[in-house]
Amino acid sequence: MRDLKQTGFSDRISTQQEAKKALLAKFKPKPAAPDPEFEKLALKRAEEKEALRQQHELAKAEQRREKAEKEAARLAAEAASQEAVDAEKRAARKERKQLTKEEQKAARDARYAARKARR
Repeated sequence: MRDLKQTGFSDRISTQQEAKKALLAKFKPKPAAPDPEFEKLALKRAEEKEALRQQHELAKAEQRREKAEKEAARLAAEAASQEAVDAEKRAARKERKQLTKEEQKAARDARYAARKARR
């Protein structure tokens, strides 16, 4: 007749549980073997990161230096223009004082001449 095994309910249940355990075992994380090159790679990455950080630091220092030079040039130009304005003001003040002195002298001479004329 047939060569089929006669399985009972408990056999089917245990087979189902075993299949379910095997299916769940697929999803469990497997223990990882450490990479022998991991230390070397980590060291290499750290060196690359340090080199990149130093490059960025140099670039930032260069930018700060250029900014400081531009600021110094701007301040020097501003100081030169202020000096020119101050010199112009001094020259105008001297000219006004000179005119005032000449006007005062002219007024004094006119008074002197008027006094002479009255005598």
